[in-house]
Amino acid sequence: MAILSLVVGLALGGVVGMSATPSGQPLSIEAPGTGSTVQTPVSTAEDLTELYDRTIDSVVKLRVTTLEGSAQGSGFVYDERHIVTNEHVVEDARTVLVQFSNGEWRTGEVVGTDVYTDLAVVRVENLPASATPLPVADRTPEPGQPVAALGSPFGLEGTITHGIVSGVNRSMRVEGGFSIPDTVQTDAPINPGNSGGPLVSMQGTVIGVNRAKEGDNVGFAISAAVVHRVVPALIRTGTYDHSYVGIQTLPVTPEIAEEHGLEEVRGLAVISTLEGTPAADALEPGELETTETGHTVAGGDIIVAIDDRPVQSNQDLSRYLLLHTQPGDSVDITVIRDGERITLPLELIERPPA
Repeated sequence: MAILSLVVGLALGGVVGMSATPSGQPLSIEAPGTGSTVQTPVSTAEDLTELYDRTIDSVVKLRVTTLEGSAQGSGFVYDERHIVTNEHVVEDARTVLVQFSNGEWRTGEVVGTDVYTDLAVVRVENLPASATPLPVADRTPEPGQPVAALGSPFGLEGTITHGIVSGVNRSMRVEGGFSIPDTVQTDAPINPGNSGGPLVSMQGTVIGVNRAKEGDNVGFAISAAVVHRVVPALIRTGTYDHSYVGIQTLPVTPEIAEEHGLEEVRGLAVISTLEGTPAADALEPGELETTETGHTVAGGDIIVAIDDRPVQSNQDLSRYLLLHTQPGDSVDITVIRDGERITLPLELIERPPA
């Protein structure tokens, strides 16, 4: 029997003009000083039970064996033949067994992996009739939006936990010294074994793929936008080719902005370029210097936009490269160099192996 763990928090009070409604119905909240009302959905135990019943048959438990031992994780049905999970769940797999909510087991085959987004696809033939594909969201969730994490934490199959979207467009650092851009932050409990399972909206739409690799009370999920971008390529070819600039940068700080005479504290200071990449010929790195208050960068380029899209942080640049470009594309990098704003064409190359 599947295990149902509901984490529900509902606090009402302290809001002027809030009117009680039947369970599961929107609340009418009077906006102070306006006389108008807005509708705010409320998640109840009944909502979560309905969500669980609607989605759990499409969530699976994975048991993986490698030369070094065994591991467990989660996944969800993506289409009639494929399960989406995390790359680190099936890394170096010799065998993959897939258990469905009705207790049936199937043998799976890893057909594609991508270490840079920690996504993987497992092919399974003859899915149970109840294991239907979960829809993947086509827009970014809103902070504060209720969500549920489904999977098998600590091997406890069929588990649901509940929380909200805590933030979006996060950059999640992973092993190997790189980061996954465009991740969704949540306070829904995500523990070992949840990795690869879906983070879903209250409508049962996948808004992210859970990754149980971070700290207590802070969970992250690889966004639906990244799933849309990477998973079809993994199914077609087994790999995903990432765009690569070949630079190392630091976010602009007040010290760096002062050093370069910038009016705004935003952008990325280029501190090195990789030899043999187009960036080495196009961009000028600065010299990293240590000051009494931190670090600054003397000289070099400050990246402020890519293809006319503002670049505030590393997340902005990494997200754009992942979701909107491919190797061989030419992009326009706008930089501040010696106080002058210039735009440089740059041809992207394929990211080297991790």
